[in-house]
Amino acid sequence: MRSVCLHQAVADKLIRTITVAVCVALFGFGGKAMASGSCVVLIHGLARTSGAMKPLVAPLQAAGHKVINVDYPSRKKIIEELAPLAVKELGADECKGAAQVHFVTHSLGGILVRYYLERNVIKNLGRVVMIAPPNQGSEVVDHLREVPGYRLLNGPAGMQLGTDENSIPSQMGGVDFTLGIIAGTNTINPILSQYLPNPDDGKVSVESTKVEGMSDFMVFPHTHTFIMRSKQVINQTTYFIEHGEFDRSGK
Repeated sequence: MRSVCLHQAVADKLIRTITVAVCVALFGFGGKAMASGSCVVLIHGLARTSGAMKPLVAPLQAAGHKVINVDYPSRKKIIEELAPLAVKELGADECKGAAQVHFVTHSLGGILVRYYLERNVIKNLGRVVMIAPPNQGSEVVDHLREVPGYRLLNGPAGMQLGTDENSIPSQMGGVDFTLGIIAGTNTINPILSQYLPNPDDGKVSVESTKVEGMSDFMVFPHTHTFIMRSKQVINQTTYFIEHGEFDRSGK
């Protein structure tokens, strides 16, 4: 009887070992390096942390992707310094061995990806989803940049997101990668919305999220601050990463 139990324990251990090995090989679980498959890099927005993008982690993992949820000091540096840090050093470099590296961004995160890709090549770049990106800048910055405390709250990168010719968004061209954009139309900040063309999400107008060369575009009735938590947005994001377009089947 003891011998039977011993053999069963050995068999159970062997099965667990094989299961872990298969998961690592297929999905990259258990380590930073991946033999194959895809990796999705999440990049949060201005004055946020990786916690803001956490609702996207499990759904993307369930779809078979390794997920890197980047945490970067958005209020401490200018965009020129944040872009290589968030996109490459903390992002793509953590996807070593992946067949494809995708990006999902919120707000400023989208500008960092655009800025980096205008100047650098990611050979295994996959698809990109930008959620509420200020691709044409934000009029909020134009009106409030001189208000005492604005720079303290938003940092040097926040000062670069206006609509004038000197802003970073105004200096960039169109995109040449597969890009899906999701914009919001609800606001919980009527004070900021008064500076924005309607419709807007309280920080960015719908029109200003667009960029030449984008592959697909969708709008949802959510606010800038919480749009990435929406189940609809999460589902559409996952679908775009898989298919290169948003799901309009109505399912």
